[in-house]
Amino acid sequence: MRIFYNHGIYLYYVGIFIFSFFNIKAKKWWDGRKGEFQKYSFLFNTKEKIAWFHSASLGEFEQGRTVIENFKLQHPSYKILLTFFSPSGYEVRKNYSGTDFILYLPIDTPFQAKKFIEMVHPDIVFFIKYEFWFNYLKILHDKQIPVYLISGIFRPQQHFFKVYGAWYRNQLKHFTHFFVQDDATMLLLQSIGLTNVTVSGDTRFDRVIEIANAKKSFPLIEKFITNHAILIAGSSWEADEDILIDYMKSGDPGLRYIIAPHEIDNERINKLQQKLPFASLLFSDVNEENVKGAKILIINNIGILSHLYQYANIAMIGGGFGKGIHNILEAVAFGNPVLFGPNYHKFSEANQLIRLGGAFEFNDTESFKKLMHLFTDNISFLEKTKKIGTTYIESNKGATSIILQHIQLQ
Repeated sequence: MRIFYNHGIYLYYVGIFIFSFFNIKAKKWWDGRKGEFQKYSFLFNTKEKIAWFHSASLGEFEQGRTVIENFKLQHPSYKILLTFFSPSGYEVRKNYSGTDFILYLPIDTPFQAKKFIEMVHPDIVFFIKYEFWFNYLKILHDKQIPVYLISGIFRPQQHFFKVYGAWYRNQLKHFTHFFVQDDATMLLLQSIGLTNVTVSGDTRFDRVIEIANAKKSFPLIEKFITNHAILIAGSSWEADEDILIDYMKSGDPGLRYIIAPHEIDNERINKLQQKLPFASLLFSDVNEENVKGAKILIINNIGILSHLYQYANIAMIGGGFGKGIHNILEAVAFGNPVLFGPNYHKFSEANQLIRLGGAFEFNDTESFKKLMHLFTDNISFLEKTKKIGTTYIESNKGATSIILQHIQLQ
């Protein structure tokens, strides 16, 4: 089976190369790995202790960030290596100051994985959430290097739990320990004979609490919101925006809007602006004069959305009409009730908040309007919902401490 897995990795590699001629993201993936070992080889000293953290992309990095930063505080003698698989993570965080090295992860072939591990010589390894690179895992296991999965979450639909999944199940035995988000995941792992499992919870709660407690100030946005209620559309896609635009035409006339699209290339932003019923202002163009009269502000940069939720009264989270909703916890941590489309069921926090009354599903313009009227017409309902959300966040903190207390350093 490993032969088939390796062939699949090689085919993926070739596919990325071909696709790189037509796709910017694929080109960045390919170019970022050119001559990688020549670029990396001089970085590492065999006398240094290395803690290696790997995340697929930006979301997984944010999920593991509190563990990275607290590990560094508790173990200052270790150098911290952070790797990314995706350009969308690497490009945004390549200058992150909380680690000593930030690199692309070489492709998971037996040769590349072995060469990378021997070059880095990590003493301890953390994979964040659901990265399963089986050659890396085998080599780390063979070299007796401890490797932990943090904020892990598994579902019955995955290969590990299928009748044909024996080989995949065996690969999971290469993990030293699993720190998982919930009891359901622990029970799934136990059902295939894995007992080295701790339910630590989701480290994202610790991260969003940190953000809320150390929020950044945006004076021009504060001028934009003066004496107005604010709805933020965070990580929005076209399907989400079309519903929001319909609401704008007949909704609360005193409401102002901040839209932070998931993709911010010029073509995407221009298309959004053409659809809007009111004139809009790009964040990159904001100044003291024009911000006061604006009704819609479009965030056309990356990295500030999590802090902007402090200015909102209600948050609409994108992705619910596509593959799945984006991060709702950043908004909830600032006391925002969250609204999103129907594809949220694989996200435990969304399911839990809907049951508690801190989050709400909409399926079309009509259902969105009804939810918005609940909030704009009933201040006590809005305040009750805010309290539900912040209480939920507070009650789920502490995963980072649980993980670091269990780690055994050699």
